[in-house]
Amino acid sequence: MKILTEKFTTKYNTAPFSQIKIEDYQPAFEATIALARTEIDAITENTEAPTFANTIEALDFSGEALDRLSSLFFNLNSAETSDALQKIAQEVSPLLTAFGNDITLNEALFKRVKAVYDQKSSLTLTAEQATLLDKKYKSFARNGALLSEDKKVRLREIDTDLAKYKLTFGENVLAETNAYQLHITKEDELKGLPDGAKEMARSLAKSKELDGWVFTLDFPSYLPFVTYVDNRALRQEMAIATGKKAFQNNAFDNQDNVKQIVALRHERAQLLGYASHSHFVLEERMAQTPEKVQTFLNDLLEKAKPAAEREFAELTAFAKELDGIEHLEKWDGAYYSEKLKQKLFSLDDELLKPYFQLENVLNGAFTVAEKLFGIRFKEVFDIDKYQEAVQTFEVVDHEGGLVAIFYADFFPRKGKRNGAWMTSYKPQSIQNGVNERPHVSIVCNFTPPTETKPSLLTFNEVTTLFHEFGHALHGMLANTTYPSLSGTAVYWDFVELPSQVMENWCYEPEALALFAKHYETGEIIPQQYVDKIKESASFMEGMATLRQLSFGLLDMAYHGKAQTIADVKAFEKGAMDHTALYADVAENCMSVSFSHIFQGGYSSGYYSYKWAEVLDADAFAYFQEKGIFNKEVAAKFKDHVLSQGGTELPMELYKRFRGQEPKPEALLKRAGLL
Repeated sequence: MKILTEKFTTKYNTAPFSQIKIEDYQPAFEATIALARTEIDAITENTEAPTFANTIEALDFSGEALDRLSSLFFNLNSAETSDALQKIAQEVSPLLTAFGNDITLNEALFKRVKAVYDQKSSLTLTAEQATLLDKKYKSFARNGALLSEDKKVRLREIDTDLAKYKLTFGENVLAETNAYQLHITKEDELKGLPDGAKEMARSLAKSKELDGWVFTLDFPSYLPFVTYVDNRALRQEMAIATGKKAFQNNAFDNQDNVKQIVALRHERAQLLGYASHSHFVLEERMAQTPEKVQTFLNDLLEKAKPAAEREFAELTAFAKELDGIEHLEKWDGAYYSEKLKQKLFSLDDELLKPYFQLENVLNGAFTVAEKLFGIRFKEVFDIDKYQEAVQTFEVVDHEGGLVAIFYADFFPRKGKRNGAWMTSYKPQSIQNGVNERPHVSIVCNFTPPTETKPSLLTFNEVTTLFHEFGHALHGMLANTTYPSLSGTAVYWDFVELPSQVMENWCYEPEALALFAKHYETGEIIPQQYVDKIKESASFMEGMATLRQLSFGLLDMAYHGKAQTIADVKAFEKGAMDHTALYADVAENCMSVSFSHIFQGGYSSGYYSYKWAEVLDADAFAYFQEKGIFNKEVAAKFKDHVLSQGGTELPMELYKRFRGQEPKPEALLKRAGLL
């Protein structure tokens, strides 16, 4: 246990994964919670008058050992979980929730925080300090410090229940993903499937000691199947299987969890004096109110829907002409889109994949970061890691000074949840004159290498890598004093700006020339392919936009006002009906595996992907205007956005970078919706 409760003695103070035993976690949580309590007691028992330093600053730097342990444990629970880890998560989550409540409902502590807050106007604070003071005060006020005793008790109960329901929700989705496999023994049933995907399925079957081919609901297995397999009945089977995860009235069904989470969030918001969970959440977002989000989504819907309907009609006509399909179904979408794309642009993923070997793409992201921000990445082999496949890098500046430690974890495996994300094992902060540098990780589920080929990425996987790398840069280039304001600790509708803006370099010939090289011949991607990538970038963009908006509208429907949800499926259908293009599939329900809003932190925030697209299109237009590797624009982006974390209001930071507020025209133009 000691290894988890004391400062790590490893190189750069990195996590000593190989030395940790599973049985160490529970006692380590108990010990670090106890330590954090003594740090809080030291603040509340201080006999000196409350000041910014002895109260606000001391509070922000308290609980470091607990925060470190929590990030380590919960990151592993997402990337390398097991039954044992999940059991511990169920046991420690209520302890952490109770401790969090003990802080925000600690009257003596709040009294000291309020005393400093009340004299805010007479204090000489930096912009960062003023933000921290405001944030600390709100963290109490928004979490029950002003409530009566009986309401505080109820708030604790709600938070404990919510922590459990959210954890169970995620475990159920993972269990259902792992439970399904499609085993195929006749090769003619796989007609249309590219060799690489087939080889991957053959390897998977072999690993399970089966003949033939095995397909799962992991994205690198699922997506090629529904995109390329000619057999419509099999595509239907796979599509329905993924759509009914946690919607099968079995032990892993999430319908009740959805109802409970929504009801508890609403009750919590009302207890704190807010009209709804969305009102509570959006008070701390750029958008500010549910009404503003609703208007934003509906305005985009108005512009995107006619384009989406035109595209859907074109796709329907194409499927009918090609195969006599009368009604386009959900399992036809990816398949016929790919066929139409090939017809219109003579471009498909199989043509492009040889130019996107994972190692080259990763080095390309590194080179782009070096050209823009002057940092270099060096792979190292003396940093402990939690899984053999993880890569570790030292990130240094032009003088060789350490900027960050970077972990990269790219391939699917059993204990890893689906999707792609960036996370942190240690935040950046400045303490006692020492700039503590961050340890940042990206986790993805990319197409793995096979016996005959290296990992070759689809273009979508290339943009995903750049997206998560953009988040990582936000974490790695952080340069703030306080850990709670560092890196990606920003408003959620601002956090996607660095990630989404990085995707733009994937479409630029100047950037592609750095890494898009044929894995066998070394030939740089032909210019005609680059032109086609750019030309096809807005292909079916109306339908893609409508899909994103439907998720945002569903999120707001759940959280924007009081409701009793009798039937999750019916509620979802009602919320998404006016964005629906395909016929409903009775066996499927998206809400019960909508982990972003029911397990992650995106409740009342899913709109932020689109919101950030407005920012990123406007920001990249500035780069294009001056040159995509323009040092001056890159320095402004680094100094005013990437390094600043949540030290000031996001719009102020953005305007300092751009010189003006963002305009939506750049996004509409890029998406072909003008």
